[in-house]
Amino acid sequence: MRDVGVSESAGEPGGRAVVAEDGPAKPRPERIRPKGRAGDGKARWYRPLAVLTDTFGIGVPLAAVLAADGQDLPVVGGLVGAGTWATIRALRQRYAAQRLGEAWGVLAAVRDWVLLAGILALALVLSDVENGPEPTLALAALTPGLLLTATVTPLTRLHLNRQRREARAVRRALVVGEPAAVDQVVERLSSRTDHAYVVVGVVPVGHQVLGCGMPVSERLASLDTDHQRDAAAVLRAVEAAGADVALVVPGLRMTGDRLRQVSWALHGAGLQLAVVPGLAEVAQARVRPTSAAGLTVLQVSPPAQEFGQPWLKSLLDRAGALCGVVALAPVFGALALAVRFSSPGPVFYRQRRCGLGGRPFTMWKFRTMVVDAETRRASLAGRNQNDGHMFKMRRDPRVTRLGSVMRRLSLDELPQLFNVLRGDMSLIGPRPPLPEEVARYSQVEHRRLAVKPGMTGLWQVSGRSDLSWDETVALDLWYVDNWSVSADMEIMTRTLRAVVDGRGAY
Repeated sequence: MRDVGVSESAGEPGGRAVVAEDGPAKPRPERIRPKGRAGDGKARWYRPLAVLTDTFGIGVPLAAVLAADGQDLPVVGGLVGAGTWATIRALRQRYAAQRLGEAWGVLAAVRDWVLLAGILALALVLSDVENGPEPTLALAALTPGLLLTATVTPLTRLHLNRQRREARAVRRALVVGEPAAVDQVVERLSSRTDHAYVVVGVVPVGHQVLGCGMPVSERLASLDTDHQRDAAAVLRAVEAAGADVALVVPGLRMTGDRLRQVSWALHGAGLQLAVVPGLAEVAQARVRPTSAAGLTVLQVSPPAQEFGQPWLKSLLDRAGALCGVVALAPVFGALALAVRFSSPGPVFYRQRRCGLGGRPFTMWKFRTMVVDAETRRASLAGRNQNDGHMFKMRRDPRVTRLGSVMRRLSLDELPQLFNVLRGDMSLIGPRPPLPEEVARYSQVEHRRLAVKPGMTGLWQVSGRSDLSWDETVALDLWYVDNWSVSADMEIMTRTLRAVVDGRGAY
């Protein structure tokens, strides 16, 4: 593939030109006014809230602690701490419009806070101040700022997610590529709302009929011959659809040379280009772009290997389970009595399940069915409403009246906190399958067993038993490949809403 260079040259005032190796400078096309930019449509209070949260969260507690400790100029100390914190956050692009509301932000805040503590500690040592504040006291003064930032930042994301479910704070996208690839991208983008794109048109390569049903204002020729004509066609389609970004899917007929010409035309018109690679279900945090011999290479890291996240997840699991057992002890007692006196049989139901790597363990639940539920399951096999390996049935006659209420509110799952304490389960993860289900797993489905099963997970916050088997597997595989502590915290937050809503629980 031939290299083509881009340079700026003097021309008409304010004009720029594209220079290719094999031709004279060609003027850029007339600029099209974009309908939106990254960050447009988001609530304007995102950035002021983030800045005020950071500055007041660090400055006020630090000034108060310094004043209580009898230090000189406590207000100045608070301003220095707040300014340093805000500077660190700004330099790390935490206030950028493209990033506000896009990430959960908890681990990012922790990393920034560690850097802040190190900078302030170094400054304290180098200043050689007599009778300075105790390091532990100063560190404690910085903690409220971290907690406040780690609390407010997720609220911004939740608000942005809600906006996007209502088709706000989105960018109008034109998808360019081969028909099969275009159909796939449009289908994926249309199936979810947790992203910034709404497709307003497509430009397929060739004359094959599309299945996505999107309007086609232009088509590119099957043969990669006239790049300038391709660029002009894409620009016309962008203007006709009112798009502000073009999503290009590379392929056999959407070559690098073709993509380069399209990018020049789009950028010359003041529009943005995004390339959709063949990667799917890979979290952004795992992808790092690099360059090799002029080629752009995307390096994909293993899931959650940095900053000791597996160890941190295990620690949080056990700490959370212990706090849950202690805090919910009265609820455990009340539920145990209710189950015992509502129907004959034991309080708890024990069942063999498969955990990490397929290792069997005994899972505990409050009993929600009649005693002979397992023996009656065979007679109900024909009424299974799940299309996969699991048995799910609405209005299951084996479920007791109290059991249906407990299932709707997920109260029957509470004894699994003891499974988490034992290390058999995690708070967040795929649901633990039965051994007979695992025996029928395909090679792909076995991937679900690569992490510990959880009390809740993406399946619960995305529809629970209303999901098809394929949807359940897809969610579990995404979690296995992309889990992180920050993602776990988001799922835990969304679980509360799912439990209160009660949809899909039966």
